[in-house]
Amino acid sequence: MTQRCNWVSSEALAQYHDAEWGVPSRDDQHLFEMLVLEGAQAGLSWSTILNKRAGYRRSFADFDIEKVARFTPKHVDALVLDESIVRHRGKIEAAINNARAVQQIQTEHGSLANFVWSFVDQTPIQNEWASYKHAPASTEISDALSKGLKRYGCKFVGSTICYAFMQAVGMVNDHETNCMCRAKCAALGKKGRNRKAV
Repeated sequence: MTQRCNWVSSEALAQYHDAEWGVPSRDDQHLFEMLVLEGAQAGLSWSTILNKRAGYRRSFADFDIEKVARFTPKHVDALVLDESIVRHRGKIEAAINNARAVQQIQTEHGSLANFVWSFVDQTPIQNEWASYKHAPASTEISDALSKGLKRYGCKFVGSTICYAFMQAVGMVNDHETNCMCRAKCAALGKKGRNRKAV
């Protein structure tokens, strides 16, 4: 039987777990997408967000940072009525606000990837949890990342959201020790180790 982390409880979660969760990502568009989705998840289940992911991609210009940064209050009014996403005005406004903050980060650091990965010295943290239940909700590093993003004006980036983001984009490998994806994510993390931030 295929062994996965014990939080995987549906086909959609299995697909996301196997293909994406914990895989080191340095693509700014994907990082921005995960920042928006993790923020949207606040108070909801990740399954709810995954089920609405296609809606988010459609509604937020495929997470094109430049395009989302140009969204106007009219866009917000339309998005609040869009059932394919979480219709929470604060979270929608935060996504647009965060796109503008990410542009500032890109200007100062070269890329969003350079900035967020600097919090782990550009190398994924490899944890060893027998059960995902042992993984923390937040850490000193997610506290620092949260503060760093907030300095640029980002919203919905508390430490718990930031830790979930770090797990999602492979800054930390929290696959359980007996999970079939753990070694693959660890190997991908080693490959990126020698890549200097440009």
